[in-house]
Amino acid sequence: MTTNEPMILALPKGRILKEVMPIIRSAGIEPEADFDDPKSRKLSFNTNLPNFKIIRVRSFDVATFVAFGAAHMGVTGNDVLLEFDYPEIYAPLDLNIGHCRISVAELLEMSKTDDPSRWSHVRVATKYPNLTAKYFAKRGVQAECIKLNGAMELAPSLGLCRRIVDLVSTGDTLRANGLVEVEKILDITSRFIINRTAFKTRSDEIGKILGRVREAVDG
Repeated sequence: MTTNEPMILALPKGRILKEVMPIIRSAGIEPEADFDDPKSRKLSFNTNLPNFKIIRVRSFDVATFVAFGAAHMGVTGNDVLLEFDYPEIYAPLDLNIGHCRISVAELLEMSKTDDPSRWSHVRVATKYPNLTAKYFAKRGVQAECIKLNGAMELAPSLGLCRRIVDLVSTGDTLRANGLVEVEKILDITSRFIINRTAFKTRSDEIGKILGRVREAVDG
């Protein structure tokens, strides 16, 4: 990172983007018109602020872009922060958006007789193997984690495993696939994150942006 390169803010695609943009705009940051054009294939956008860009990436990748210095700041859920546990990331602000939870789920029929307090070993499908293993280790439960990037809900019915660990918002996807939550692991919200090195070398610039975003959240 150099002090004369553009400041870069990494934002996640999907649902969180819709929730975070009112905050970003209230902070006085307005991306170029292509940002709101569904036909545009661009991933990097100029803004109304000089020397300031927004990039749009997958939610799971925001933390990686920030941790390795490709972006100076970003927005991502604390689920991603806990999964990767990058020491290079500073997360000073909870944006109070993106509310959901990480839960353990299993087939409805199985849940009628299952008792989570008696688990000693579990085999789960999840895109959060590190977070999941740490959670169960604290409970004294041995966890075998099968990494999947999507369609977790299919795993129990197809015999890949008996349980899954995944993000839950409304629970509609679980119910549609015959699953129910049996244990909540963690409540999730989205955080404003900063690369620690960038915060040291460009503290004035980043501090101003952080202040604007904090005011937008509080206001």
